Amino acid sequence: MRMLKFLGVVAVVLLVAGGLAVTASWAPDRPLASLKARWAAAPSQFVRIGGMDVHLRDEGPREDPLPIVLVHGTSASLHTWDGWVEALKGKHRVIRVDLPGFGLTGPSPDGDYSLPAYSRFIVQVLDRLNLQRAVLAGNSLGGAVAWKTAVDHPSRVVKLVLVDAAGYPMEAQSVPLGFRIAHIPALAPLMRNVLPRRLVESSVRNVYADPAKVTPELVDRYFELTLREGNREALSARLKAGNEAFTAQIAQIKQPTLVLWGAQDRLIPPSQAQYFARDIQGSQVQVFEGLGHVPHEEDPARTVAAVQAFLKK
Repeated sequence: MRMLKFLGVVAVVLLVAGGLAVTASWAPDRPLASLKARWAAAPSQFVRIGGMDVHLRDEGPREDPLPIVLVHGTSASLHTWDGWVEALKGKHRVIRVDLPGFGLTGPSPDGDYSLPAYSRFIVQVLDRLNLQRAVLAGNSLGGAVAWKTAVDHPSRVVKLVLVDAAGYPMEAQSVPLGFRIAHIPALAPLMRNVLPRRLVESSVRNVYADPAKVTPELVDRYFELTLREGNREALSARLKAGNEAFTAQIAQIKQPTLVLWGAQDRLIPPSQAQYFARDIQGSQVQVFEGLGHVPHEEDPARTVAAVQAFLKK
């Protein structure tokens, strides 16, 4: 009898503790209007494309005949490119957008987060800005979007810069906890309203080679933009879509291509840089020691120097 009472007390304690944990991590969706002041300051603009108000920044000289379009990765936003833009916008027109399902753009009206859908979206952005051709640069998912656009619309893409790009079957050494949870359908209803900030911090630290570079402000950005209405459901849908069905198309790429990689990338290991080198004729590869999955964000100066040299060729 005493044992039953003891177990009952333990059960109550666990339930209370669980309830307190959920309460502390309660984070319902936030409307776009509540996020704009912090994350959509000038030169941000919202452009109507494909039934969405797309968050976009367009900087640098408008007369540049060959603009650069920067495409972020999963759960990131156009802010990930801040360092590169500062270095490039003096001489180049630089355009960056929040992809459907991420950042401030929010979910796609048709719920399609496949690579073909993202490829069409990039062309819609080019059309909306009256750009016939551009250099595409992308990180992780954004890298896959960039090369898929080059395959599907070769006349619109002059050069490619692939930064720790997705495209081949995963060989991850460590997947951020947030991505793993988003893969579990049973947790989806709970995670629509619960998001521990520590979970986001852990996930960001996971993709940096040097976790000491992960500041509270950086975690704020990833955390708050994940809360944008519809983004969490979009993340689950995107992770289900995958990339592998299109891997064989990488060998069709003819554009000059620069492949950049962080040597300490544990999500998409640097061995995959050699797959791109093998499949894209004439491509160049540069691996950066001491950097992880988002080398452009972790060390903008060192990585953008390689891009600047590539653009001069």
